[in-house]
Amino acid sequence: MLKGKVAIVTGSTSGIGLGIARELARLGADIVLNGFGDPGEIEKIRSGIEREDGVRVAYDGADMSDGEAVRGMIAATIENFGRLDILVNNAGIQFTAPVEAFPPAKWKAILDINLSAAFHGIASAVPQMKKQRWGRIVNIASTHGLVASTHKAAYVAAKHGLLGLTKVVGLETAGSGVTCNAVCPGWVRTPLVEKQISDIAAEKGISQKQAAEELLSEKQPSLDFASPKQIGGTVAFLCSAAADQITGTTISVDGGWTAQ
Repeated sequence: MLKGKVAIVTGSTSGIGLGIARELARLGADIVLNGFGDPGEIEKIRSGIEREDGVRVAYDGADMSDGEAVRGMIAATIENFGRLDILVNNAGIQFTAPVEAFPPAKWKAILDINLSAAFHGIASAVPQMKKQRWGRIVNIASTHGLVASTHKAAYVAAKHGLLGLTKVVGLETAGSGVTCNAVCPGWVRTPLVEKQISDIAAEKGISQKQAAEELLSEKQPSLDFASPKQIGGTVAFLCSAAADQITGTTISVDGGWTAQ
């Protein structure tokens, strides 16, 4: 379905981003991976996807907190591959504290990586996509782009901002062959969430399974996690011809969280 297309997925060396990159590669897209991690491990991931799916896979270690680096990654991809068709803004970080105790440096870092990086990436990618008369921008937001939780001032502000950015870009690119949409995952079983489960288990002296159930029961009515592969499938749908007229909108993959 995506043969001949080139996709950048930010924050794709693990978790949701890697699930998205694998799904797009499976459908034939050449991939640019991005994110931090052990260089040997990243190379193993890169070469593994290339071998399994028969697509070109590059790695760009651009720091998503640096707007110029983000723009440089877009420019380098267009130069190296000759095009850019899909931009998935997935990179994100989290920190929790009450608003009055929230460290200003953490506020800035979360806004830079979770929101400003998407702005810089989109601003750089849109001219190329318009020129091609085809492009897909998918912003990985969160249920926290739609509702709030305590102690997450920066994250919730950034994800709400990302949905606003999605709507503006959807309007500005309407009719150009370019679409811009957001995906709002609820709880997804990633290394980050595994750590939260372990913390709950240790704190309350309960099993991992009980801790996982406790985490889910508070927010997610399905009482089950979404998987990175499912988020990848949702992104792939937004890149398909079936989604040509879907733009400026949000798809929730949250087991009913925001229906409450």
